[in-house]
Amino acid sequence: MSVYSMLTPDNVISVLPPQAERIIIAYSGGIDSHVLLHLSNSVTQIRSKLMAVYVHHGLQIGADSWALHCETVCLALDVKFQCLKVNAQKAVGQSPEEVARNVRYQGLKKILAKNDVLLLAQHREDQMETVLLQLFRGAGVQGLSGMPVSVAFGQGIMCRPLLDVPKQTIKDYATENGLCWIEDPSNDSDDFDRNFLRNQILPQLKKRWPALDKTVSRSARHCASTNAITQNLAQQLLNNLCDKTDQTLCITQLLELDVNKQHLVVRQWFSKQQLRMPSEIMLHRILNEVALAKTCRNPMVQGRGYCIRRYRKKLYCLKEDHNNFEMHEKSWSSDLNQLKLDGEQQISVVDASEGILKTLWNNSEVSVRFRQGSEKIRLPGRNGSHTLKNLFQEKKIPPWERNSIPLIYLNGSLAAVADLWISADFYSTGAVDCVQFNWLKSSSIDF
Repeated sequence: MSVYSMLTPDNVISVLPPQAERIIIAYSGGIDSHVLLHLSNSVTQIRSKLMAVYVHHGLQIGADSWALHCETVCLALDVKFQCLKVNAQKAVGQSPEEVARNVRYQGLKKILAKNDVLLLAQHREDQMETVLLQLFRGAGVQGLSGMPVSVAFGQGIMCRPLLDVPKQTIKDYATENGLCWIEDPSNDSDDFDRNFLRNQILPQLKKRWPALDKTVSRSARHCASTNAITQNLAQQLLNNLCDKTDQTLCITQLLELDVNKQHLVVRQWFSKQQLRMPSEIMLHRILNEVALAKTCRNPMVQGRGYCIRRYRKKLYCLKEDHNNFEMHEKSWSSDLNQLKLDGEQQISVVDASEGILKTLWNNSEVSVRFRQGSEKIRLPGRNGSHTLKNLFQEKKIPPWERNSIPLIYLNGSLAAVADLWISADFYSTGAVDCVQFNWLKSSSIDF
């Protein structure tokens, strides 16, 4: 029996959910994706649902001709085709492999609708390479789990139907079916880690251990099974520690756990926010420099795209550019219901039965300013004036958020603080035509 006989339409059918409406194949024109496209197109019941997408990174000289080749193949197979152009130019210090992969996935996510399935042609040797690279980088169980067969992706799901298929099987299929594919010259460059591993290291290892791709893939499945159990525990722990209203972690409860569980919770916290897993060094800094810091301190640890801070026994995970913008005074015309502010903030007027009289609002000169440090306001039902600093402390608003809270002035007098308070000097009750405010602020990273 030939190795080719191991590759059948069932490889594709077995990974597809029954509700699949469109089946999109990431088609590069290479041998692997061509075999997947050809194999999928041989399945009568899904043929009408197929679409091939070529991601044009703009990095290779031959990319335009490759796109044309892919379109020609799809035309011959009577498969819908789309060329998706992305910008994969890397910034200084970025890995070209990582940038290309990220923009490719971002582009593919955008075209997936609900019940769409994206098929990738990664095979067993790709899985082996992924696991070994993760091992060399010091990854934990999650990284050593390699690539999953199926995972949620955008509004749909992403599947890898060839993940347990040997590379030789794919070559045999392509030869026996007379397929014509593209050879990417960049695959010969050992400048990239994966290529170096594939071209220089794995041939030597496979001489000694011929079934290496099979055994490493088996180890990946064992790690994936262990990781699933670990993730379930991590989610239970996170649920106990996480405040769903602001997505913060309770420091007191976190520090009551043993160190291993502390690491587990923080990693799960990062995972839910779709952030890159923190390194051991970063975990140590988060727990020791931030969580264990004295309450009088305001420590901060920054990573890729985020920063970790603490306030009143809570850990916050914020966007790296959180409040990193200049706040300018803005005039607000009374005929506009909404006003866009710096930092993606927005404030709007809403009708209310109490608040600022609408006639006063319509006939006042309105401006929005930001805190300078000495503002005071009188509140309805409370005696005297209160500094904004004391009110912010009372409401447990973190210090780094306070200077970005919009202050609404009517004719030069402080009338309201975002949608938090309205000054007693402007507050009316029992009236019909009043206004209050709705403030859409720049948020921390969402779960």
